[in-house]
Amino acid sequence: MATASFPKSGAISRGYNFASTWEQHAPLTEKQHAAIASLSNAVTERPFPPNLSQDQVTGKESNGNSTVSIDDSANKAAAMDAVLVNTHQFYKWFLDLESAMNSETEEKYNLYVNTLVERIQICDGILNQVDDTLKLLDELQMLHQTVATKTKALHDACDRLLLEKQRLVDFAEALRSKLNYFDELENVSTNFYSANMNIGNGQFLSLLKRLDDCISYVESNPQYAESGVYLVKFRQLQSRALGMIRSHVLSVLKGASSQVQAAIRGSGPSKISFSEGVEASVIYVRFKATASELKPILEEIESRSSRKEYLQILSECHKLYCEQRLSLIKSIVQHRITEFSRKEKLPSLTRSGCAYLTQVCQLEHQLFAHFFPVSSKEVSGLAPLVDPLCTYLYDIIRPKLIYEANLDTLCELADILKIEVLGEQLGRHSESLAGLRATLQRILADIHERLTFCARTHIRDQIANFHPSEEDLDYPARLEIFTETTSGVAVDDNSDIFKTWYPPLEKTLSCLSKLYHCLEPPVFTGLAQEAVEFCSISIQNASKLVTKKSSTLDGQLFLVKHLLILREQIAPFDIEFSVTHKELDFSHLLEHLRRILRGQASLFGSSSLARNFSPRVLESQIDARKEIEKSLKVTCEEFIMCITKLVVDPMLSFVTKVTAVKHALSSGRQDQKLNSVLAKPLRDQAFATPEKVAELIQKVNTAMQQDLPKVMTKMKLYLQNPSTRMILFKPIKTNIVEAHAQLQSLIKSDYSAEEMQGMGMVPIQGLQAQLDSLL
Repeated sequence: MATASFPKSGAISRGYNFASTWEQHAPLTEKQHAAIASLSNAVTERPFPPNLSQDQVTGKESNGNSTVSIDDSANKAAAMDAVLVNTHQFYKWFLDLESAMNSETEEKYNLYVNTLVERIQICDGILNQVDDTLKLLDELQMLHQTVATKTKALHDACDRLLLEKQRLVDFAEALRSKLNYFDELENVSTNFYSANMNIGNGQFLSLLKRLDDCISYVESNPQYAESGVYLVKFRQLQSRALGMIRSHVLSVLKGASSQVQAAIRGSGPSKISFSEGVEASVIYVRFKATASELKPILEEIESRSSRKEYLQILSECHKLYCEQRLSLIKSIVQHRITEFSRKEKLPSLTRSGCAYLTQVCQLEHQLFAHFFPVSSKEVSGLAPLVDPLCTYLYDIIRPKLIYEANLDTLCELADILKIEVLGEQLGRHSESLAGLRATLQRILADIHERLTFCARTHIRDQIANFHPSEEDLDYPARLEIFTETTSGVAVDDNSDIFKTWYPPLEKTLSCLSKLYHCLEPPVFTGLAQEAVEFCSISIQNASKLVTKKSSTLDGQLFLVKHLLILREQIAPFDIEFSVTHKELDFSHLLEHLRRILRGQASLFGSSSLARNFSPRVLESQIDARKEIEKSLKVTCEEFIMCITKLVVDPMLSFVTKVTAVKHALSSGRQDQKLNSVLAKPLRDQAFATPEKVAELIQKVNTAMQQDLPKVMTKMKLYLQNPSTRMILFKPIKTNIVEAHAQLQSLIKSDYSAEEMQGMGMVPIQGLQAQLDSLL
């Protein structure tokens, strides 16, 4: 049996490859395989449709097969019945028989093969058509890709062209905006050099602003070609514009000044006053109205004052304004101040002149602020106007101040300037009166200088070099007269108490009280220390003169009284009454020169020449308050000892002798004779007999009854304060009581009771009561 061979087909290989690939990439699971097997079994056992029966199917098949069988049987019968004559016929017969047999067994398979071949061919045709279609699609896709690529390239080129166009447009705009600043030169030049261009033209300020913008731009971009040339031309135009502004301002101000002066001449000089209706007066209202056209241009200049050109023209406008205003009011202000100087004394002149000048400066500042609102906050703007007016007042006051020697007047001047003018008036109007401060402080400094000089002269002449008269040293008569005339008046209420003081003390305290609030603390400290020191020396010298003229007791009480007053009166001054003096000491140079002359040292030795020949600085501090305390303490101690000796000196001498005798007895040698004078009992001593002791006690009692009350009377005369007297008398009382106690102790140990009773010794308690009654 011949084996049929299939033609090579791409459909078979592709189908197999597709199925294999599918099976590899998407294998079925066990569950899927079971489902397919179940489905196959169900399909094989599926019954025929109802409209078909098994017999009909079988019959059709049998009819088809029978036809073939009949043909085959006929062929076989013909073959079997054929007569074989020769070998060729046999072979032919055999071939026919074999063909018939093959045909009978393989017919249906060949038919199936042919059908498959036809189907394969059809599939191959379809595949060829699909391949052709795919090739066409690939070509179409390639063409589409080509078109897309060209389209994208076209879009990219368009985008690049748009970007380039935008860049060029921006560059052109930037170039045009930059060139506009340079192109403005011709436009601005044409307008500025036009015959119709003036300050009043509405385009002037806008052109000026544009010109400033051009200058700023060219200055900030010096790298541009010919920028320097354009900058020079722009600056020339700016200078011309600013010159036009200056000329216009000067013209308007002169016109306003002329109108005001004409109005002043028409109204008469006597009618012009700064004190009444100043805002409605012709000097201010008419000037403000006439020059009001300057306000916009001046405000524009102030707004650009950050640039040096406009700052300069603004300064020139200030100067022009101040010159015109000064020409209007200078003569009036000078006339008014001159009238003050002729009619009033220096303090009144200072007060009136400062008040008048303050009022003028306030009005001028208000008018200046109207034209220059920004510059009005600066002092320098009005300086050309205010300084000449202040200088005139200063020139009037200073000559009078130089010849003024009265401390009261100078102190009043200092108070007027420091409190009334600088403190009150300038404190309330600090902004508008700031220009006056420098001149007023200058006047105040001159007053301080003159006051310091006069104070030193006063201290030197009236305190340090004071020569007392007989009346000045007439103590205690001055106190007695004052006490008689002021009897019944309390000490604190008596305002004439200073009349009992020594004149240098009164002048010192009066001078310090005047200078305390007028001078600066460092200056006042030096003057106060000097005055207190000289006053203390003067009081001590006067105490010696009082001692010679009256008595030691009067001299001591005089010194205590005045030193206490001086210490009490300087206590409220919140300063240190100490001054450090520095002196140069050259004493060591003499010894060094001697050593050089002797050859013991060299001028250019190893030691420093500057160190060897440099003077030494010696510092010494003098505290006037401590010196007063020291002098007061010494004087009080001397007074206490003087009164103690005056009253109980006999007792003190007796106690001293007894103490000396007992000390000699206790320290004598053992072989000293018992009948020696010192060995006698105390009552048997010549100086210690009961009669002598009684006489001694009688002297002390007499002194206590006669001398001590006189002392207390003097103390009350000199020291009016009871507490002061009590403090000073307390040590005296202690000394007297202690002397009596010592004497009583000695008497009790060496004298009998009858002898003691006959001596008339006052008991300690009675003595204390007697002393207390003296206060």
